[in-house]
Amino acid sequence: MHTLIFRGWILFVAALVAATAGVAADRPNIVLLMGDDHGWDETGYNGHPYLKTPVLDAMASSGLRLDRFYSGGSSCSPTRGTVITGRHHHRYGTFNPGFSLRPEEIGIAKLLRDAGYATGHFGKWHLGAVKAGSPVNPGALGFDEWLSHDNFFELDPPLSRNGGPPEKIKGESSAIVVAEAIRFIDRAKQAGRPFFVVVWFGSPHEPYQALPEDLALYDKLPATFGAKQVRLTSNETGRPVQRLQRDVLRERFAEITAMDRAIGQLRTHLGGAGLRPNTLLWYCGDNGTPQEAVVTVPFRGHKGSVYEGGSRVAGVIEWPAKIARPRASAVNTVTSDMLPTLCALAGAALPQRILDGISLVPLLEGRMTERASPICFWDRVPARAPGAKPYIDPELQKGTTPTAKIGPDGAGTRNFQNFHYPAVREEDIGGPAAIVDNRFKLVLDGARGSGTELFDLRADPAEAKNVIAAHADEAKKLEQQLRAWQRSVLTSLTGADYR
Repeated sequence: MHTLIFRGWILFVAALVAATAGVAADRPNIVLLMGDDHGWDETGYNGHPYLKTPVLDAMASSGLRLDRFYSGGSSCSPTRGTVITGRHHHRYGTFNPGFSLRPEEIGIAKLLRDAGYATGHFGKWHLGAVKAGSPVNPGALGFDEWLSHDNFFELDPPLSRNGGPPEKIKGESSAIVVAEAIRFIDRAKQAGRPFFVVVWFGSPHEPYQALPEDLALYDKLPATFGAKQVRLTSNETGRPVQRLQRDVLRERFAEITAMDRAIGQLRTHLGGAGLRPNTLLWYCGDNGTPQEAVVTVPFRGHKGSVYEGGSRVAGVIEWPAKIARPRASAVNTVTSDMLPTLCALAGAALPQRILDGISLVPLLEGRMTERASPICFWDRVPARAPGAKPYIDPELQKGTTPTAKIGPDGAGTRNFQNFHYPAVREEDIGGPAAIVDNRFKLVLDGARGSGTELFDLRADPAEAKNVIAAHADEAKKLEQQLRAWQRSVLTSLTGADYR
C-alpha cells in the first residue's frame, strides 16, 4: 500500500512539474529596447533619405510594425515612467526630466520577477538615482541586476553596476550595454529561467560622439541638408554651443547606426543560442526628434510638444514564434501599453491600481483593428504649495554617474526630485494636453495662442488644418473625456492610489 501511495505521489509531482514546464515554455522571453531622443522619421523603414538602420529595417519587415506608436511623454523621464508603471507619469510626479518615480509604484520588472522571470536593466535609467540606497533605483523597482546610468551617456560610459560606484567602460556605448545584456541572458538561460531585459540606450541623445567608421558613413551629406546653425551641448565644455546642423547630424546619424548595429548583435546572439523564436523584441524611441535635429520630421512639433512631432516615435515588435508573417498596424499604441501587454503574456497579475495602458495581445494576435479607449497626453507641471515636502530624501536623489552636459545646478551629474501633493485644485488642470482617438486628436494649449485645436489625424497626420468648426460636437466630447482623465490623474498625484 505504501509503495502504491509513494508511486502515485511521484507520478503527481512529475505531472505537476511537466505542466509547469509547459506553461513556462509558452511564455516568451522579453527584451525592451529604447533609443534616447530617436524620432519617428529617423529610420530607413520610415523613409529617411540618408540614415542607415538595416537592423531596425529588418525587424520592421519581418515583425509587427507599429505605425502609430506614441511615447507616453514628450521627453525621456516621463516616457520611461510609463513603460515601468503602465501609468501616466503625472500620476506619480515624474513631470519632466529630472523628476523621479515614487517608491510605491509597482513596476513591470517586479511583476515579471514575481512570475519567475530573471530581470535585468542596462543603460539609461533616468527615473531616480541608480546608486545603492536610492529607493527608486532599478533594483528597488524589481530588477535583479543592473548596469545603469542616471541619465544619458556617450563613448566610454561611466556606469553603475548594481548600485556601486560608477566604473568607466571603454568602447561604444550601445555595444557595451548590449554585451552586458547578452551575458545576463546567457546566465538566465543556463539557470533555466525566462528573462526580462530592458536595454535603454544612451544614443542618440546629444552631445554626440561616434566612432570614426560610423562617422565616415555620413561624410557626404548634401551641402543643402542641415544648412543652418543649431544649439546643443559642447562635448568639450559641457555648455551650450552653436554649430552647423549638418555637422551635428553627421554625428547623430553615426550614433543611430551604431545603436542599430548593437541591436543586430543581440538578435544574432539570440539566434545562435536558440532563443530568438520565443523572444519578444520591442523597440521604440522615448520621444520625438529634438529641436536641433529636426530636418525630415513629417509632423508638427518636436521633442517637448504634445503635437505628433513630440510623441510619435518608431515602434516595432519582433517575435518569430507568434508573429510569423510581417504586418503593419495603424492602431494607436503607446508605451504605457507595455506593462499590461507583458503581464498578459507572462501570466503575471496586474497591479490593483489605475492603469492608463491596455493589453495589446489582441493586436499581436491580429484581432485588434481599433483602440477601445483614447490615449491622453499632458505636459504641465502642476504648481506645488510653498515649502512642499520632498517625497524622497534629497540626499538619496543625488546622482553619481557623470554626464558630458553640465546641469542647471552646475553639476556634472544628474540629481532628481519629487514632491508631495496632499491636495490639488481645479486650477491645476491646464497647460499643454491632448487626447487621441481612432480618428481625431484634440489639442489644448498646444502652442502659444493656438486655442483649442482638433485634427483629423487619418487625413492630416501633419496637424496642418484645425477642423474644430466642422466637428464641434466631437471636440466637446473629447474635451470632456480629457478633463475627466486629468482629474483622475491629479487624484493619483495626491497618493490616493497608495492608500
